[in-house]
Amino acid sequence: MRTKRNPTRLDRVFARLDREPERPAHLDVPKMSRHRVVLLGATLAFYLAIVWLVVTTSWLVRLDWQVMFFRPYQQWAGIHWFVDYYVVLGQRGPTAVMVASWLGWRSWRQHTLRPLLTLGAVLLLLNITVGAAKLGMGRLGPHYATIIGSNEMGQGGDIFPSGHTANAVVTWGILAYLASTPRARRWLSAISAVTSLGVGLATVYLGTHWLSDVLLGWVAGLLVLLALPWCEPTIARTEAYVFDLRDRWRARGGTTAPAPVTPVPAPARLKPLTAPQNETAAREAISPASASRAPVYLAPGPHTTRSERTPVTPIGSRRPPHPDRIVRGTSAPATRPLTGG
Repeated sequence: MRTKRNPTRLDRVFARLDREPERPAHLDVPKMSRHRVVLLGATLAFYLAIVWLVVTTSWLVRLDWQVMFFRPYQQWAGIHWFVDYYVVLGQRGPTAVMVASWLGWRSWRQHTLRPLLTLGAVLLLLNITVGAAKLGMGRLGPHYATIIGSNEMGQGGDIFPSGHTANAVVTWGILAYLASTPRARRWLSAISAVTSLGVGLATVYLGTHWLSDVLLGWVAGLLVLLALPWCEPTIARTEAYVFDLRDRWRARGGTTAPAPVTPVPAPARLKPLTAPQNETAAREAISPASASRAPVYLAPGPHTTRSERTPVTPIGSRRPPHPDRIVRGTSAPATRPLTGG
């Protein structure tokens, strides 16, 4: 007796994905509301405050040196192997490939380019803002510090703010930004916050960044996510332009949509005609063009219709002539000549 296989967790996941609509109609695009503008302004003020504290060599710089002299990678050497793998979640290459794979599958399923275009826009903003800040301030890292207690600014470095931390905030935060439901957005926001927090602390543990670098990296990534709704109109226009190019390419290749079929109206009901009316209508329906065009099964050449022919009655008998046949109306001969002997 064959028993029915119980569905596994993977089967239930794929069954739920099959019920997902191709293009969700309830998907709301985040807008630049007043609350978001206020939050963006407060985050920008915090960003400038951190920069000012580092430039003026304040208590934040002294805290950086204390953490560096503590050497966390020596105090907790047992977790060094785990931190080496965990910090990969903040590297731009591997994280961009993982997130782009997921968003690409989602774009293909929902028949929209918005997830991939949003990822491209947020990575472009991240490279411009964080890259410009790194090159502009030129701070050296803990392993390359030259003067104890100094802020190491303007020395040709590129670690302030932390690129790993900012990339973790943006790359994993974009999943929460593109979530379809409020519940999924809350869960993904919490997961991305914990992930980016762990990546920042991992760089401090390894000694590759100052603590202030990590703080500024968190704020820099949050600024990019908060300013992303300003890019939504450009993303929408880019998506429409790409789809328009696709339609033009299909039309140029000859793959055009079929012409719409015009519905044929139903014939009107007519009253029955009498015999004379039928004969008159048949004669009027025959036009000169149709009369001159012969049917396919007739020999080529001009033909006349049956109604135009003059009936001819044959004269005389239709039998072929025969020498022994007596013509009707004459008398038979008395004697028949004999032939032969």
